[in-house]
Amino acid sequence: MTIQSSVERKYRKSPRAPLLPQAQSQNHDNLEAHEAGIDGASFSGAVFNLSTTIVGAGIMALPATVKELGLIPGLIMIVLVGWLTESSIDMIMRFSRASKSATYSGVVADAFGGAGRTLLHVCIVVNNLGMLVVYMIIIGDVLSGAWLNGVHHSGVTEEWFGQHWWTTRFTLLLLTTLFVFLPLISFRRVVHPIENELKDPTQIKSIVRTSITLCSTVYIATSFFGLLLFGDRTLDDVLANFDGDLGIPYSSLLDDVVRVSYGIHLMLVFPIVFFSLRLNLDGLLFPYAIPIAFDNRRFFAVTAALMGFIFVGANFVPSIWDAFQFTGATAAVSVGFIFPAAIALRDTHGIATKNDRLASWLMISLAVSSSTVAVSSDIYSIFNGVGG
Repeated sequence: MTIQSSVERKYRKSPRAPLLPQAQSQNHDNLEAHEAGIDGASFSGAVFNLSTTIVGAGIMALPATVKELGLIPGLIMIVLVGWLTESSIDMIMRFSRASKSATYSGVVADAFGGAGRTLLHVCIVVNNLGMLVVYMIIIGDVLSGAWLNGVHHSGVTEEWFGQHWWTTRFTLLLLTTLFVFLPLISFRRVVHPIENELKDPTQIKSIVRTSITLCSTVYIATSFFGLLLFGDRTLDDVLANFDGDLGIPYSSLLDDVVRVSYGIHLMLVFPIVFFSLRLNLDGLLFPYAIPIAFDNRRFFAVTAALMGFIFVGANFVPSIWDAFQFTGATAAVSVGFIFPAAIALRDTHGIATKNDRLASWLMISLAVSSSTVAVSSDIYSIFNGVGG
C-alpha cells in the first residue's frame, strides 16, 4: 500500500508518471496504473521512449548556439547540462522515496506544500504549451517554408508542388491538426510513464543514465556536424539551411529526408507531450475530480481548448524563438533545475549530501543567470525593434 504525505493526500489521485515502484492495491492506484499505461516494456523500449521525448525542437538551435559560444565551450556546455540533468532526476527520485510520494508534484508538495505543487503545475503547463506551439511552428516551416532574416526558405510542399492555396501554412497546419494530431491526442492512455511500463522498475536509474548519454551524443553530433557543414551560414533554426545545395551528391534528396524525417518525429512526439500537458492542466483546474480519462465531457473539453490554443499560437506567433526563448528561460529551467535543487536544499528528510547541495547551488546559479540574460535580451530586442 502506498503511503503518501498529508499534503499530497488532499488532492485526488491523478495519473501522473510514478517515480518509484509501488504496490497498487488500492482502487485509485489501479485506476492510475490503468490510465497511465500497460506494464511490461523492455529496457531498450523504455530508453527509446524516453530519448525520443527528450530530443525535441531545441536540437535545431544547437549548431547556432555552438557557433556563438565556440566549438569547444559549446560542446562542454552540452556535457555539463547532461550531467546536471542526471543529477536533477536522481535527486527527485531519492526525495520521492524519502517522502513516499509517487509523483514529481508529490515531492514538491512534501517540501513546499500545496502552493509549491500549484506553482510546479503552472510551470509544466507553460513549458509544455510553449513547446507544442514551437513543434507546430517548426512543422509549418518544414511543410510550407519560413522567413528568416528577410529571406524566404521554401518548405517541402512548395518545392514539390509549387505555391497553391493548399500549400499555405494555415492550410497545411489545419490538415495536420485534423488528420494527424487529433487522432493521436484522442487516446486516453499512452505508454508514456517510463517506470510504470517497465518489467523491472529498479532499472529506472540505468534507463535515465542511458537515455541522457544517448541524447547528449546526438546533441554533440548535431552541433558539430551542423556547424561543420554550414559554418558561418548556420541559421538559428538549422533546418532552414536544408533548402539549398549542400555541395554534396544527392543534396536535394538529403535536404528533403532531413526535414521530412524531423517533421515526422515532432508529429509523433507531439501527442506524448500533449498527454502530459492535459494531465497537468486538469490537475491544476480540477484537483479533486476523478481522473480525466474517465470523464468524457472534461476530457474532450480540455483537449479541444488546448489544441485550439496551440493551433492559433502556431499561426500567429511571429517567430519560433518568441515562444522558445520565453518558455525555455522561465518554465523549462524551473521544472528541470530550480525545483529539484530547491527540494534538495530544503532537505525536509535530512538525506541531502554535500554533493547534492553543491550541484543544487550550481543548478540554481546557472538557471537564474541564463534566464536573466535570455529575458533581458528578449526585452531589449522588443524595444530595440520598436525603436527601429
